Amino acid sequence: MALLEVRSVAMRFRGVVALAGVDLDVAPGTITGLIGPNGAGKTTLFNVISGVQAPTAGTVSMASEVITNVSPHRRCKLGIARTFQRIELFNSLTALENVSVAAEVARRPHAQRVATELLERVGAGQLADQIAGNLSTGSARLVAVARALATQPKILLLDEPASGLDEHETRSFGALLRGLRTDGLTVLLVEHDMTLVMDVSDHIYVLDLGRVIASGSPSEVQHDRNVLAAYLGAA
Repeated sequence: MALLEVRSVAMRFRGVVALAGVDLDVAPGTITGLIGPNGAGKTTLFNVISGVQAPTAGTVSMASEVITNVSPHRRCKLGIARTFQRIELFNSLTALENVSVAAEVARRPHAQRVATELLERVGAGQLADQIAGNLSTGSARLVAVARALATQPKILLLDEPASGLDEHETRSFGALLRGLRTDGLTVLLVEHDMTLVMDVSDHIYVLDLGRVIASGSPSEVQHDRNVLAAYLGAA
């Protein structure tokens, strides 16, 4: 049984079709990749799943409960956490304070200790006392991941988390994702770094022009003719 189910989700903006009947399943304890060219609808789909935007049509379910009209705050309580393509930290707070706030909102005991441990886990322990607004893009993304983890999610939606990371940091981030999966966390990953996506994903969906054009294992997706044409520009 899927932990997250998306059924026939459509989204239109003043006649522009951003999503056109998307179906997607995310199995518990897996990493699911969501890829596609710019403008394919990936972030819009994340917005629908997390409750930032209401779909024009279709349903979203979490653990078999329909949550299409549930508020983002309630979805967080149900176990959905996300990061954003455009980083949204509290820029005047330190990295540690950013993560501590999330732990406190989630009513976790010893929030500061939890935040310290999570920053260490994502590879940002040395950034604890730095002001978030002064962090590099890559460092800020790691703090954002730690903050999302502080809510103890059942499923983590990551929107381009490796953007701004160097090659070594990206490899470390891949190891982090595999470790989270081992711990039972479910991940839905939007990412343009194909090496990372293919390395960590159990299953991949490919969006193009708001539609799923392929899905399957990394190997199946890599050799799919529709993907080669739409995503890689091959004939």
